[in-house]
Amino acid sequence: MKSRSMTMKVIVLIIFQIAGTIVAPTNINAWSEKEAWIKFANIDGLTINGGGQIDGQGSVWWNACTDKVQIACHLYSPNTDGIDISHSSNVRVLNTVMETGDDCIAINDGSSYINISGIACGPGHGISIGSLGKDGAYNTVEEIHVSNCTFTGTQNAARIKTWQGGSGYARKITFENINIIDSQNPIIIDQDYNPNSVNSGSQSAVKVSDVTFRNVRGTSADELAIDLVCSDSIGCTNISLQQINITSAIPGKKTYCRCNNAHGITKSTNPIVPCLSQ
Repeated sequence: MKSRSMTMKVIVLIIFQIAGTIVAPTNINAWSEKEAWIKFANIDGLTINGGGQIDGQGSVWWNACTDKVQIACHLYSPNTDGIDISHSSNVRVLNTVMETGDDCIAINDGSSYINISGIACGPGHGISIGSLGKDGAYNTVEEIHVSNCTFTGTQNAARIKTWQGGSGYARKITFENINIIDSQNPIIIDQDYNPNSVNSGSQSAVKVSDVTFRNVRGTSADELAIDLVCSDSIGCTNISLQQINITSAIPGKKTYCRCNNAHGITKSTNPIVPCLSQ
């Protein structure tokens, strides 16, 4: 089939029968300036049937690279993530500007070998690993590298969030060369994530390990600049904070760190991280 869209604008009963195979073009450029491949509009009563197939040639997009994208949503727009990544590997997101009402980028279950660089995020909820483990799910994320990103006026910056009661792992994750401008929660690991603030009472959790925050600098909108809230039952292991300097955006205030069951090392870090070895 040639690269063209089929548009039907009829306000009558329509039966669209597919007897053969409709095959999309394999050339990505053929999709430029196309809103849709098959589009139905203003129809009251549509039936699609037949024994045929629609082949969208999805495999041609599997190795695509998202570069220099601009995403803009209002700060209070509900649940408007910029980019969500799930069940994917070897993905790069580069040089992108995002204004969202939720996560600028969320890296979810089944993601591995993800490289994110040159992101300007704000407003929004930062770049998040997760959430993982909701409703007792087994979720995994590993080999994530986030670098050279700037967060301006965000609710979070570099964040890992997992639910109590889940299982699996989030490991081999690096945030480095990060610039923070007047943002809340610049560095946060929340192993007891629950927006509804309900204590599940569960003893299981997604294991968080081998996480590095390196060369993170800037100003925090709150005095709490580093928040390592790890589960009492599982905890976080091999956490490394190096060359961190986060000061308060509020004149005369000092930043501090809160820790719970986090284990690892720290070097040249402001504020001091009392639960990690120096």
